[in-house]
Amino acid sequence: MATLTLNNVTKRFGKKVVAVNDFSLEVPDREFLVLLGPSGCGKTTTMRMVAGLEEVTDGTIFIDGVDVTDLPPRRRDVSMVFQNYAVWPHMTVYENIAYALKLKRMDKKTIDKTVKEAAEMTKIAELVDRYPSQLSGGQQQRVAVARAIAVKPKLFLMDEPLSNLDAKLRVATRTELKTIHDQTEATTVFVTHDQSEAMSLADRIVIMKDGEIVQIGSPDDVYHRSVNLFVADFIGTPPTNFMDVELKVENGDRHLINPHFDFKLTPENAAKLQNYGRKKKLVLGVRPESILLVGEEDSILSAQCLVSEPQGSHQIVAIELGDKLVKIVAPAHPRIESGKTVHLTFDQEAIAFFDSDTGLRI
Repeated sequence: MATLTLNNVTKRFGKKVVAVNDFSLEVPDREFLVLLGPSGCGKTTTMRMVAGLEEVTDGTIFIDGVDVTDLPPRRRDVSMVFQNYAVWPHMTVYENIAYALKLKRMDKKTIDKTVKEAAEMTKIAELVDRYPSQLSGGQQQRVAVARAIAVKPKLFLMDEPLSNLDAKLRVATRTELKTIHDQTEATTVFVTHDQSEAMSLADRIVIMKDGEIVQIGSPDDVYHRSVNLFVADFIGTPPTNFMDVELKVENGDRHLINPHFDFKLTPENAAKLQNYGRKKKLVLGVRPESILLVGEEDSILSAQCLVSEPQGSHQIVAIELGDKLVKIVAPAHPRIESGKTVHLTFDQEAIAFFDSDTGLRI
């Protein structure tokens, strides 16, 4: 396959709108890279510049060491799978997959072999004589993926290809996409705003905000070592709970004080705040699964269950701390009913600290 390099790429629309700003990234051969971020963060614009569908305002793009910044899409040797499938309605599945191969002037025997291989890989071999109108949304998306596979491009680009599918089909299809990626060993760039999709598919995730890269890392990196409040809030379902706390030292021990709790830090966590400076206020970040149900004698705070949401394998318990809603991932049993008092503590190994002014992780 290929490597992809973006050097200081910027895209402006008019004089005022900067959709992508000074974007630099190296995607090695065979990697599955996901661009993740909220709507309007520039991820699709970035992909469209790689594909050649948007002009680059500043910067350069290289595919396999070749500068493609000013090349038309057809000369970049990339395949793109779109959100809306974009299959030809007047062609059969077979003809859809074969179309680009015919443009390459392949002989009929090679085309037939390639189409059948792509159809087998995407599990639509029995559908090749049907028209798109006779297919479900999931099947049409498989046709789009098969068409992309068939031309054996240097680079696969996928722009939210699962967003039009229902929840169950989405989960099944993303597993298939990962399997296809492993089989083809393709270099793939995948755009999504769905963080669970990104976590399950990616070798690395690029988290974007306002046209810029906020963090690049493995799914574990961005989840457990979020660089700032934005990433910690964006990654994870339910999202991270944030609590404003004050740092106090008593008898040599460091405590985090909140109107609802007094939390003594372990020496390891205390050391992280040793050089925090003269600031006394910070933000404590605790993931829902890192708030633990304990007996009253071991708790740091107690609160009434506002609502419990059963999820089968677990339950999500919501409590209120002042004006903040805090969510806890708890075991499925025993079921916690609304109004019941729960006793809680934090897993010290999994908490994070953020500067209240900059939002950066301490």
